[in-house]
Amino acid sequence: MVRVMASGVFDILHTGHISYLEQAKSFGDELYVVVACDETVKKKKHESITPQEMRLQIVSSLKPVDVAILGKDTDDIYEILDVIRPKIIVLGFDQEFDEKKLTLELKERGYDIEIKRASKSAEDLEATRAIIRKIKGRCDL
Repeated sequence: MVRVMASGVFDILHTGHISYLEQAKSFGDELYVVVACDETVKKKKHESITPQEMRLQIVSSLKPVDVAILGKDTDDIYEILDVIRPKIIVLGFDQEFDEKKLTLELKERGYDIEIKRASKSAEDLEATRAIIRKIKGRCDL
């Protein structure tokens, strides 16, 4: 049984997210998805539109996802690996990780995990920030 892990914010779900999760699922038998908690989102990107519990419920209901769990507000991004125990981690095409550095760090920490990168899909043109800009542009503020 090959367990795959993917992660993200998944705020304002769109087809680019679905493509990412379908690609991740195609690499193994079980797909575990870590949904970033609100505190992590604030630290790394922005304040989420959708609360963490709602994002977790939505991701949990998606066809490719076997298990969705809420990430923790911690500086140790590797801590979750002891819980999930993935064989493969699939990064989103736009996630800011250097695959080579991540692979080396995992090996140094004693993990035997393969890193893969999802490819960009046409649907990514309607990513979350573009959707938000479009909504703002249509509002009479």
